[in-house]
Amino acid sequence: MRRNRAYEISILALFIAIVVVQNVVPILGYIPIGPLTLVTIHITVSIAAITLGTRDGAIVGGVWGLITWVRAFTWPTSPMAVYVMVNPVISVLPRILVGVIAGLLFQALYKRIHTTVALSLAGIAGALINTIFVLGFIYIFYQFGGIPLNKLHIDALMPYLIGVVGTNGIPEAILAGILVPLIATPLLRFRKTVKK
Repeated sequence: MRRNRAYEISILALFIAIVVVQNVVPILGYIPIGPLTLVTIHITVSIAAITLGTRDGAIVGGVWGLITWVRAFTWPTSPMAVYVMVNPVISVLPRILVGVIAGLLFQALYKRIHTTVALSLAGIAGALINTIFVLGFIYIFYQFGGIPLNKLHIDALMPYLIGVVGTNGIPEAILAGILVPLIATPLLRFRKTVKK
């Protein structure tokens, strides 16, 4: 039992290291496309949640969120990050939810439908959770919280936020739907049961 937990902790540390590398090395976690940035780190978080369970997936997502929050002060990934990612509810909470929801969805679908489809849907869900919750929290905080966004009215920002869903959210979801099954399938072969 102790050996199994030590093994799981080492795998968790490996996922955390991958997330750190994706945040630090250009083009691994954030692929710049013009003024926008395509995020791929949610794929790592979803795979961690699927293979290690929702708790460890939430930990990996939390590490990603904390790095995002710190980077907003020191080395922002986009011009908007300076204004919105300094709020930990926007930068940290959605990333934790990626791990929780992707893991829970896979557990709910596992053995009910084909494993590849369950993996793909969990990956898509993880990507959409990240996009929807980040943009949703931006809207809520700056529309109803009375917090000015660089003196820009939220109504003026809405076309940009909706554009991000189309230009970032949908491609990220498609990419996750393809890559999560490809990467997670061989990893699941090493596990006898799906972690809760």
